[in-house]
Amino acid sequence: MKPTIVAVIGGKRSGKTTTIEALTRELTKRGYNVATVKHVSEVDFTIDTKGKDTWRFASAGARKIVAVASNEIATIEKTNAQNITLAQIIKRCRDADIVLLEGFRKLVIKNHKIPKIVAVKTLDEANEFTKNFKNILAFTGAYSTEKIMPKTPHVDALKNPEKLADLVEKIV
Repeated sequence: MKPTIVAVIGGKRSGKTTTIEALTRELTKRGYNVATVKHVSEVDFTIDTKGKDTWRFASAGARKIVAVASNEIATIEKTNAQNITLAQIIKRCRDADIVLLEGFRKLVIKNHKIPKIVAVKTLDEANEFTKNFKNILAFTGAYSTEKIMPKTPHVDALKNPEKLADLVEKIV
């Protein structure tokens, strides 16, 4: 069974991370195995730490490094991810019931099947996303879209994560 995918998109500091955090907490409380995937736009970003053993293994040429600790397993893949596909990302989350994507605007704009939760701060942002993205499940964020998009709910992720989780549960 494939996981259900929901993209949370929006501008910088619009509430995407807060929305995913609240939604993850509520969905896991309901028994779902949730995976989250974050798009990091910093070109030279690495989760690894210079000088640590995992960094040294990568520097020696390892393309995949797995670090196992008592409470987590971290896998670092050294690869060019500029052209990674949504399918390749989701494949890494195959054991999840629900995958929440943060960002990945360029990948999800092309896929009208993926439901989207849109975090907006302004009317202009709401209009931009409404014009360019299909299959919007809900809006969230500082700007209330109820007047311009009455058929698409606006949900405060902090005050009412249950309502967001209910919307996601309908598509699981």
